[in-house]
Amino acid sequence: MSAPAAPPAEPRLQGVRDALRSAGLDALVVTHLPNIRYLTGFSGSAGAVVVTDARCLLVIDFRYLTAGRTLLDRREDQVLELHLAEGSLDGSLVALLQAEQVRRIGVEAAWMPVGRFNRLAARLSPAEPGTEAAALLVPTERLVEQGRLVKDAGEIAILREAARRLSDVARQVRDHVRPGRTEADVAADIDDAMRRRGFERPAFETIVAAGPNGALPHARPSDRVLQADDGVVLDFGGVYDGYCVDLTRTLQLGSVTAEFRRMFEAVAEAHAAAVATVRPGVRASTIDAAARAVLARHGLAEAFGHGTGHGLGLEVHEEPRIARPVPGVADAVVEPGMVFTIEPGAYVADLGGVRIEDDVLVTPDGCDVLTRVPIEL
Repeated sequence: MSAPAAPPAEPRLQGVRDALRSAGLDALVVTHLPNIRYLTGFSGSAGAVVVTDARCLLVIDFRYLTAGRTLLDRREDQVLELHLAEGSLDGSLVALLQAEQVRRIGVEAAWMPVGRFNRLAARLSPAEPGTEAAALLVPTERLVEQGRLVKDAGEIAILREAARRLSDVARQVRDHVRPGRTEADVAADIDDAMRRRGFERPAFETIVAAGPNGALPHARPSDRVLQADDGVVLDFGGVYDGYCVDLTRTLQLGSVTAEFRRMFEAVAEAHAAAVATVRPGVRASTIDAAARAVLARHGLAEAFGHGTGHGLGLEVHEEPRIARPVPGVADAVVEPGMVFTIEPGAYVADLGGVRIEDDVLVTPDGCDVLTRVPIEL
């Protein structure tokens, strides 16, 4: 895979700067690695970004000096500045913030541990009583994530290609699912197939749940040997050019009981109903309700305990949340450019489980199903 193009930083930074002004902040310290990558293109395992009204400073240590310089060379907008940490990363952050003379500094409350927050706050305090007022760290929520909700053209192109490659893997998955093999064997084969199709790594631990294990929505692959007549839930995803895609199919080995077929057909109907509901202007909870109503009509309301979907992007679980409304949690209004999963399921102890999952892109007049794999037992 060739080196990915640097993301268009200016529109993304402008969104953050608008949010800073609305919150009455002078700067934002970004420490969540997916948010750092979104703003700068930097994909290392450690670093920070300081965004002010005029500057965007990427703070890295010596391990990433070459990678940082390469990143800057790839950029044409010249909005990013590189800062090599001298000593500790946090020590350099404090020095930068003091040099910028910012007073109200936002931090990512969801991602900064309390201990780190307290240490930074203490180092930003004045050395002696009566000196100039200290800078104040202000917990913030979703200042970067709000921009990540709607994908730009470059992100959509990556997600389309990733979904195409994942679909190729899924169409061949039956070759790996045979009686006599273990769940762990099948999972290893799927992971290998994803790597051969160009994925950097699995987006999460691949789920292979056969027979009664299918009733566990997040079962881990075990040494259980697949049996003739097992239903098998296969949930897998990959990271391609930094972006995550995710797909689930349920297969049947041997003969299909009438009870399992009814459950499969109910979930397939719920999946179709949810996909048909996706269009700009609807709330995420409305999409969830469409799937839930179908399963309730089939007597499976209690068998569906998770949400209908989740956002996809630099993380495999991000906004929007396609689920029932929860007080205090955003119930997103769907917009063109959002990408998320549709994955209703039903889980019945002793019988097993069925889940069907696809990735969809919201378009101006509906949605485009990015993962294209037959839905069949």
